[in-house]
Parts: sequence; C-alpha cells; structure tokens
Amino acid sequence: MDWLHWTLIGVSVACAVVGVIIGFLIRKAMAEKQIGSAEAQAKKLLEDAIKAAETKRKEYMLEAKEEIMASRKELDAEVKERRNELNRQETRLANKEENLDRKVDAIEKKEEALASKVKETEEIKEKLSQAHETQIKLLEKISGYSAEEAKSALVKELEDDVRHEQAQKLVELEEEFKDEADKKAKNIISLAIARCAADHVSEATISVVALPNDEMKGRIIGREGRNVRAIENLTGVELIIDDTPEVITISGFDPVRREIARLSIEKLIADGRIHPTRIEETVEKARREVEATIKQAGEKATFETGVHGLNNELVKLLGRLKYRTSYGQNVLTHSIEVSTLAGVMAAELGADVTLAKRAGLLHDIGKALTAEIEGSHVQIGVDVAKKYKESKEIIHAIEAHHGDVEAQSIIAVIVQAADAISAARPGARRENLENYIKRLQKLEEIANSFDGVEKTFAIQAGREIRIMVKPEQIKDDTMPLVARDIVKKIESELEYPGQIKVNLIRESRVVDYAK
Repeated sequence: MDWLHWTLIGVSVACAVVGVIIGFLIRKAMAEKQIGSAEAQAKKLLEDAIKAAETKRKEYMLEAKEEIMASRKELDAEVKERRNELNRQETRLANKEENLDRKVDAIEKKEEALASKVKETEEIKEKLSQAHETQIKLLEKISGYSAEEAKSALVKELEDDVRHEQAQKLVELEEEFKDEADKKAKNIISLAIARCAADHVSEATISVVALPNDEMKGRIIGREGRNVRAIENLTGVELIIDDTPEVITISGFDPVRREIARLSIEKLIADGRIHPTRIEETVEKARREVEATIKQAGEKATFETGVHGLNNELVKLLGRLKYRTSYGQNVLTHSIEVSTLAGVMAAELGADVTLAKRAGLLHDIGKALTAEIEGSHVQIGVDVAKKYKESKEIIHAIEAHHGDVEAQSIIAVIVQAADAISAARPGARRENLENYIKRLQKLEEIANSFDGVEKTFAIQAGREIRIMVKPEQIKDDTMPLVARDIVKKIESELEYPGQIKVNLIRESRVVDYAK
C-alpha cells in the first residue's frame, strides 16, 4: 500500500510539473506577440512626442530669452543702483576713517599729556608725603606726643566736650521740668495715697473689743438693735458686728471717742447688764475716766519735760495725743522726745532751753484736734497756741516745724531739727530696725558700684546719701550725669519712703612740703 501511495504521489507531482511548463510556454508565445505590437505603437508615440517636444522647446526657448532679456535689464539697473550706493558708502567710510584718524591722533596727544600730568602728580604726591612725614615728626618733637597719643588726646578732649554739653543740656532740662514738678508731684502723691492709704487708715481708725462668747454679740445688739444705736449715739462711733467670732470692731476717726466706746463696752460686758439706761451711765463713767487719763497723761508729759505754766486746756490737748498715732509712732511720746532733743540742742547752742522744750512739746498740738477741725495740724496748732496766749516764738516754731514758712529764729530751727530726728531715728516709726539697716547698706552699695566713687555715707536716716568722688576720674561737668545715673539705679533697685537726696562732692587737694 505504501508503494502505491508513493507512486500516486509521484505521478501527481509529475503531472503538475508538466502542466506548469506547458502553461509557461503558452504565456510566453502570447507575450511575444503582444510585445511586438506594443513596440510599434510605442515607436509611433515616441516620434509624435519628439515632434511635440521640439515644438514646445522652441516656444520655451523664445519665452526664456524674452524673460532673460527683461531680467538682465532689471539686474543691470539694480547693479547700477547698488554700485552707486556702494560708491556713496565708500565715500562716507573714507570720510569717517579720516575723522577717526584725526580723533585717534588727538586722543594719543591727550594720553601723552595725561601721562605727563600723572607723572607730575605722583612726584608732587611723593613730595607732599615726605613733607607730611616731616611735619608730623616736627610736631611730635615739638609737642612731645606721638601721632597715636595726639589722636587719643583729641578723642578724649572731644569726649569731654560732648559730656560737658550733655551735662549742660541735662541742667537745662531739669530747669525746664522744675516748673511743672510741683503739679506732677501732687498728682503722683495723690495717686499713691489713693492706692496705699487703705491699710493705714483701717489700722488708725478702728479698735477691737474681744468678747467672752458669740452670745454676747446678741446682747450688745439688743432688741431690734437698740443697744447698738444707744452706744453709737452716745459715743459717736460705729460698731461693726460681723461674722468674726468673739470680736466687735469699733470704727471712728476720733481716737478719744473710740477709747470711750471701747472702755464702755468692756465695762458693760463685765457688768452683764446691757440696756439703754445702763449704757448711758456706763458711757458717761467711761468718758470721765478717759478725760482723767488724758489729763494725767498731759500732766505727766509736762512733768517729764520740765515744761510748766501751760494752760489747763493745752495740758488736756497734750493728753489727747496719747490716743493719736502718726505712721505708727505715738504722737505724745514723739512730742516728749522732740522736747527733750530740743532742750539738749538749745543747751549746746546757748539758746533758751526752757523755750526750746516748750516749743518742742507743743509743736504737734494741732494733731489732737484734726478729727474735729478741718485743716493741717500745723495751722490748727498755730491757732490753738494763739488762743491760749503762747509767745510769738512758740507760735512761730509750731508754724515752721514742717517748713511751711521759713524759720526766723534759732528755736524754730531747733524744733524743726528735733522733729526730723525723732521721726527718722531707727525704730521710731513703722519700720523694722533690721530692714532699716539693710536699706542703708544697700543704698551705700549702689553708690559704691559706680566708677570714680571713693566713699559713700548714708545720712539723715537714709534720706540723703553723701558721695565722695575721685577728682581725677570725675570732672565737674560730668557730675550731673553721674548723679542722674545713681538716682536712676536707686529708683530701680531700692524701695524707700519719701525721697532720697543724692549729694556728690568733688574735692581737689594739692599737698606739698616746704623743706
């Protein structure tokens, strides 16, 4: 079967090859015939095309010649125009070249002249430098200073001039500000009083009475408050009964009235009978006791100071000062102390000791009536002294002890000084002695921290600081600036009452010995 299969395949392939060859021969014969016919047609078409092309060529040649002629004419005209333009440009360039040549020649001449001048300038500069050096050496030889030393001296002199002008300006500004100083000071003080007076007023205008128990509050108040009203009407004070346990507060500006009310309430509590009738009796009894105490205190003050012959009313007013305080200092004690100090100073100065003591004892007498009479204690004291026929010297001393008027007598000056000493001594008023000492030490430390300060002394109980400066370091014209700097540092670092006077002292001493 295989050989038959392969035989059939071979026969089929052979037949296919024979058919292809026969087909090729037939297509070749037909193609040759067609080619021959096509060649004849092509030859004829070629001849016709050659003839047409020759005709067209002749036509195109004629058109081209015409166009060439026209183009040549245009080109010739354009070439002629461009040639003319080039000729004109060549002429302009030639002129420019001539101008440039002339300019170059001029510049070269100027450069030569400039070079010559530069050379001359360098020679002159060299001569000036040599002359400058010669002059500097000559000046150094004459003055005895080198250039750097002279420069330093000039700078220092300029600094001194500037400091002098600055100090003068500072003095001028201070003079300008003095006109408004009083007004501003009053505003500042009034503001300080408004902010800081509350605690002091509270302490100076109230008294406290201790109760055995809270039930006593109700008994003191009474039915519908009749007992409280009776006490307030009879004594002229205000009773503050609040939630504070076992305490009643008495408020009033008159210390004598507060003392009468305090004594009356204590007696009522001790007695236990509290009703309007009993209150009236007790208040009257307390008033007599307080008046007796006041009189005794006044007599004791006159006895201690050795001041005799005072009007009885003045003695009573002195006794009222027992219940009056000023900045925490008892006014009666202060008056006795001023009287003693004034007597000692008068004895040292050879003045009238008795008169000085009397003036010192009475200088604050007006404070006994400040709760009843409007006005300053100085004016009230003057009026009281006049009323009870005190001498003119005493009246003047009272009037001048705070500087309201200028002191015209030695007694007035002594009382003024004694008053300041008593008020300013350590521990006299509400200031802890340790804090006082620390404040004075701090004040001196601040002043010593500045260059040129030699010694410092805090005096007048810290109201003034005396500063000795080195004259070779601090000049007269710079002292206002140094004082201003010290003041600013004190204001920023130290807390103090009132004001502090900064006193700078510059002293130049020359010591020599004759041998």
